Amino acid sequence: MEQREIGRAGVQLSRVVLGCGNFGGIGSAPELFGQGESEERAFAVMDAAWALGISAFDTADAYGGGRSETAIGRWMRSTGNRPTLTTKTFNPMDAGQDHGLGRDRILRQIESSLGRLGVDRVDLYLAHAFDPETPLAETIATFEELVERGLTRAYGVSNFDDEQLRAALDAGRPALVQNSYSLLERGDERDVLPLCAGRGIAYEAFSPLAGGWLTGKYRRGEEPPAGSRMTQRPEPYEHLRDDRVFDALEAFDAAAAQRGVDSAALAQAWLLAQPNVTAVIAGPRRPEHLHTASDALELELGRAEADELAALFG
Repeated sequence: MEQREIGRAGVQLSRVVLGCGNFGGIGSAPELFGQGESEERAFAVMDAAWALGISAFDTADAYGGGRSETAIGRWMRSTGNRPTLTTKTFNPMDAGQDHGLGRDRILRQIESSLGRLGVDRVDLYLAHAFDPETPLAETIATFEELVERGLTRAYGVSNFDDEQLRAALDAGRPALVQNSYSLLERGDERDVLPLCAGRGIAYEAFSPLAGGWLTGKYRRGEEPPAGSRMTQRPEPYEHLRDDRVFDALEAFDAAAAQRGVDSAALAQAWLLAQPNVTAVIAGPRRPEHLHTASDALELELGRAEADELAALFG
């Protein structure tokens, strides 16, 4: 699998990165800690990803309340494999209110993440969200300190808009931005992606399937399948319950069928065809779901073809 080098520390990401947000929970939602994938299933997903050449794993301290990092650490010890590791901090790790990007908390959280992962340093450490309660200069200075101390090779930000990203770039040297980007969420095209291109910052797209909406899972007039994201954490996607969206999705399904792939593979292939996207995070619930990433890598969409697919969604 193709690798992309980011930052001045020589960190390399495979074009597809394994998202581990469902290991032991559903993302960072405290009410769902302990749900998601069991450790046994998480191991099977990691085995399948590694076999496909996916050599970069993405997690966060709050995913599953630490269960995701713990599972990755145990898998690495049991297999001897060492993927490129990204972890993040900001969100609370329990139902309490401990969150944020103050210096003391960052220093505490990086040590706890290293302990769960069983490593001396991570490759990328990210601010999981913008913290309006902490001066950005303090956060960036602390990340720079982590690099100097050898606790991370590089750092970056996630869920930052263009103004927040610009401020971070003025304050330090973030190597990567990790934001939600898909055919159904393209706000970053206006400002964030051009800013990354202009400043030489890597861009990593998460939620490439828009919570499952680009898989063909959700149908007009039908209830969401049991256990799907729309039955567990529907709030970020409620706006997609719209006839215009369903029209676009039906046309997209037909475009995927014409190419002999499923909608999920075509959605990821579209992202991989975007010139300013460094890597795409895939978060499969089952090992067999990784075939969509494999199929996406084999599809080489041209610029005109990618633009035609984007036009389906307006």
